[in-house]
Amino acid sequence: MKYRSTRDSSVSITSSEAITKGISADGGLFVPEKIPSLTLDDINALVSESYINRAKNILGRFLTDFTAKELDSCVTGAYGERFSDKKIAPVVEIKDGMNILELFKGPTCAFKDMALQILPRLLTVASNKVAHGTKIVILVATSGDTGKAALEGFRDVENTQILVFYPSDGVSPMQKLQMCTQEGENVAVSAIRGNFDDAQTGVKQIFTDDSIIAKLAENNMAFSSANSINWGRLAPQIVYYISAYCDLIEQGKINCGDKINITVPTGNFGNILAAYYAKEMGLPVNKLICASNSNSVLTDFLTTGTYDRNRKFYTTISPSMDILISSNLERLLYSVAGTKKVKEWMQNLKNTGKYTVDADTFAKISEVFEAGFCDDDATKATIAKTFRENNYLCDTHTAVAVTVYESYRERTGDSTPTVIASTASPFKFCRAVLEAVEGKASNLDEFDMVGRLAEITGAECPAPLANLRDKQVRFTGCCEKENMAGVVFDMLGI
Repeated sequence: MKYRSTRDSSVSITSSEAITKGISADGGLFVPEKIPSLTLDDINALVSESYINRAKNILGRFLTDFTAKELDSCVTGAYGERFSDKKIAPVVEIKDGMNILELFKGPTCAFKDMALQILPRLLTVASNKVAHGTKIVILVATSGDTGKAALEGFRDVENTQILVFYPSDGVSPMQKLQMCTQEGENVAVSAIRGNFDDAQTGVKQIFTDDSIIAKLAENNMAFSSANSINWGRLAPQIVYYISAYCDLIEQGKINCGDKINITVPTGNFGNILAAYYAKEMGLPVNKLICASNSNSVLTDFLTTGTYDRNRKFYTTISPSMDILISSNLERLLYSVAGTKKVKEWMQNLKNTGKYTVDADTFAKISEVFEAGFCDDDATKATIAKTFRENNYLCDTHTAVAVTVYESYRERTGDSTPTVIASTASPFKFCRAVLEAVEGKASNLDEFDMVGRLAEITGAECPAPLANLRDKQVRFTGCCEKENMAGVVFDMLGI
């Protein structure tokens, strides 16, 4: 299978090239030239398989230049003993028809582990095919969880170096501590004065700056990405939606062929785009429900057809969704409308900060997607209600999804069995979750809050988070967003 750029239809490269490059030279994102088919018989055959075998089956359909042995090594190495649940991504029903897909059982307690435990392995194989001997420099912008998951995944991976930028006031204390205590000889972290969109824009500009690329080449280095703009990061996310469907069949909740809804809390659109690709493959999906926090740019787009980032930016208790520039939306637009229109809309976004899709494109998107948003007060209320009524403790992002889903169900009467993507351990956002459950502000420090939350809920803080208390902080730097390129050169020593 070949991969094309969303902005240049003449591009045609292998999956190894797409994973190694991360982003196209024209600024577009790599997409498969066609979506492989998954029949009901194929799905039924996966029901009795392990997550590892499901992953090998699905990824093998997209990464056709990887040998079976290479793919087996990547998948088996990724989804092994570092996950705390043998199901890897278990599905838990919390009430009739509402199923939580727990994507936080990996080493950094967030859904990003599902892709970032395998991406370094895929990239190692891919770069040996197409860029042998070149050091791969992984450049990451993070709103919290991607940074730590990428750092952990690429830690001491041979012939790579990883550099992470995060907004100084845009991550939770636990997320910041996870990144700034990261071990490894090939890792570096820097805060920026700005928000996630500033960090993401800065990284994209560095990626496509010819002078910077040339300077790296002089030092036998090349950029790649661990953000979901990299196809090697997005493809593994398709697997867990198909796996969740298989688990619902196995649990007797649905029959093969029954449709489900999927609700996803998302800011950058990658997590719900993976569900869209699963649907396009053949997974029986009724509606994809996009859940936003107060930064409701995606909700507004999916309900009006206009994408407008010219708005107030909110810093919320669900910081991984504090995003106004949703990069992966470009891939959906390409799938629905093609290269010519995508180039026009992305140029409008660059020039004016907004674009409006045509009626036909909006109609096609509306057939598949529903959307909603909620503020911090509603998020906290849902955390408290879900724990009180269902004895289930969810984090601030999952609570956004639960809120939006319940609103959708009440509004439409749609009782289709639903999978809600749960993206992080509640202990990563301890203050907000504790205050929601207790109904009052807390003046405890971070780890005292961890203890208090465990005490009153009976939930156990995952060891990777509990163990942060005694780890040494290694990275304390902070730069202006305009100086990110200089920080990259300093970190690389060039």
